[in-house]
Amino acid sequence: MTSKICRTLSVAALLAGVSLSTSVLAQQQGYKITVNKDRLVNAQNEPQNWLMMNGDYGSQRYSKLTQINKDTVKNMRLVWAMALGGMQDVPQNGPQNEVNPLVDNGFMYTTDGWGTVYKIDARNPQKGEFVWTSDSGVQHEGLSPLTRGIALYNEMVFANLPDGRVIAINRDSGEIIWDKQVAVANEFGSKEKFLTAPIAAEDRLIVANGAGDAATRGWIASLDINKGTEQWRWYVVPKPGDPGSETWKDKTNAWKTGGGGLWQTGSYDPATKQTIWGTGNPVPIYDAEARPGDNLYTDSAVALDITNGKLAWHFQYTPNDNWDYDEIGVHMLYDLPINGQMRKVVAHFGRNGFYYSLDRTNGSFIQAGQYVNDLNWTKGLDPKTGKPVEYDPKLDVQRYIPETRPLRGEGIKRTCPTWHGGVAHQPVAYNPVKHIAYGVGTEGCYSGDNNVTAYKSPEGGIDTKATVAHKYSSDLYYGAITAVDVITHKNIAKAVTEIENRSGATATAGGIVWTALQDGALVAYDDEKLEELWRINLGTPLKGAPVTYAINGKQYVAVQSSGRHLHPVKFDRLEHSSYLFVFGLN
Repeated sequence: MTSKICRTLSVAALLAGVSLSTSVLAQQQGYKITVNKDRLVNAQNEPQNWLMMNGDYGSQRYSKLTQINKDTVKNMRLVWAMALGGMQDVPQNGPQNEVNPLVDNGFMYTTDGWGTVYKIDARNPQKGEFVWTSDSGVQHEGLSPLTRGIALYNEMVFANLPDGRVIAINRDSGEIIWDKQVAVANEFGSKEKFLTAPIAAEDRLIVANGAGDAATRGWIASLDINKGTEQWRWYVVPKPGDPGSETWKDKTNAWKTGGGGLWQTGSYDPATKQTIWGTGNPVPIYDAEARPGDNLYTDSAVALDITNGKLAWHFQYTPNDNWDYDEIGVHMLYDLPINGQMRKVVAHFGRNGFYYSLDRTNGSFIQAGQYVNDLNWTKGLDPKTGKPVEYDPKLDVQRYIPETRPLRGEGIKRTCPTWHGGVAHQPVAYNPVKHIAYGVGTEGCYSGDNNVTAYKSPEGGIDTKATVAHKYSSDLYYGAITAVDVITHKNIAKAVTEIENRSGATATAGGIVWTALQDGALVAYDDEKLEELWRINLGTPLKGAPVTYAINGKQYVAVQSSGRHLHPVKFDRLEHSSYLFVFGLN
């Protein structure tokens, strides 16, 4: 190894406090290294890069970089910013760019709500420059702009589009390599839709339908990464005769519009070749009596064999849900000693208010603890099964705590946490050194009744005109970031924010947890006490989670702006935007 190469590696290792992979060399010397399987499996060993939307296959969103730390963060400043597209024809909520850029050896890749993908040269410490812009040609009429990210693999960038297409782009030229229509409308005209970023693994691209609430069936599918041809598809709501169909006990074919959408990207375990996702609520959302039974595999963690799409295991959090406690949120993967035994864990901030640990070899329950301040829908979880203690497998319609669970004709009832959960889709983070997990979201309670669903016929299809609407209102509605000890499942710190948090969290070895708020604030917290260390207000709503990376020995933090979220509005006079902001030390 030449002395120049040694100096390159030593500077990068000093920056991160670890030994880094040879992709550091590519960053410094301009060499090209493909984003292959080995690099993605070992993504945390490239802290100068950010190769996947949630940081790595285990969705830990943890960076080993230490240059920006508790002592130096006070010297942070804006170093450059770039306006992106995606402002055309936006609805009231603005462009739903719940996204962060990916970074590979000095170059950024990102997207806007309409599916336009951008490659940015970020090597200049004073400005970013577009390398190319790839317009996928989405027709805006009748659609809303929304994205939760893109994926890198080999020489390609992959994007799920608002019109149901999936595209592969050459990362050098920006040219579209293949373009496939994957999401379509069901027999009743309800449109499937992509809300997640894809996962690239084992020469496959994993995509998922998120439009469960629009009365479709959620599904996960595998596409050939080089051609885009579909290899398999697994449905969250099983058709009659399939395993799990016995948990849909209605006589109106509710399974056809049964929901279970997936709207946050899953994780991947290379050792077992299983992809693990959280599934959405059953539909109709607030009428459990229209779909008696546990309604598998909604509100669940599911593990699929990536080679054939077969269900390996599942764990259902809230059977027969009618509070909208869909568990689509991130499922983190890590190994942890529990009671003297090393366990392979799937961890999840449940929208129902509990932080769960499952065994990722079989989906069995390990333990859980309440992380939200207010929770009244159950008195707790069975320590053996993880099911709510009131759950009765003999009942077709669960009662749980009747004072909090509205059924037909029972009027308004108050339930905690709010239907927006504690943590919903927001990306979470995990510090594997300190064994602390971080969840950001919305806390509080809401009051609502049961809607009464009408079906078009025994063959299915929801009659929206004849269905009695659900009425609801919120109270105790606020944002929060919570730090959980993943061994004890106890909260060790919580920071409350007046405004809801729709972005996500990123943890670093520098002792910082980053997040962003709808009122325009980018915030750094102490990773143990959650005391605020630094804040800047960018004057535009932020939904994208911050990320950190390094170029030429300097660490940066990037965040991408988006639209407002109106549930409810606690601030005003802010304009949505599609902007990328980058910060560094003085």
